[in-house]
Amino acid sequence: MKKGVIYLFFVLLFSCQASDTDDIFCTTEVKAGLIVSVHLVESSSNIPISDGVTVVATDGNYSETLQFFDAQNPIFYGAYERAGTYTLTVTKPGRRTYVSQPIVLTRDICHVIPQNIMVSLLPN
Repeated sequence: MKKGVIYLFFVLLFSCQASDTDDIFCTTEVKAGLIVSVHLVESSSNIPISDGVTVVATDGNYSETLQFFDAQNPIFYGAYERAGTYTLTVTKPGRRTYVSQPIVLTRDICHVIPQNIMVSLLPN
């Protein structure tokens, strides 16, 4: 019995000293670093719209136009697995242009850590 306890002690001791990355299993999914919800409602129907909205993320010389997947749900995605310091520019004809403060995207050992940003576009 004592021998088993001593063995268990050494197993636990050495497993605790293993590298922090030994037990980390990363997923294979690709994560968007920027998730931008644009609040823009059609006044006659009160339905959110994304038609004509452009969201551009810029980090130094890098620039990317964010994409959306549902016209009735104006959430734009981009900066997939790309850490950096971004400025967002959101435009739509007939609305004021929105320019963000710098947004810092970091990453952990597996993926970029997403930032959720909400933007309201005001009339001109």
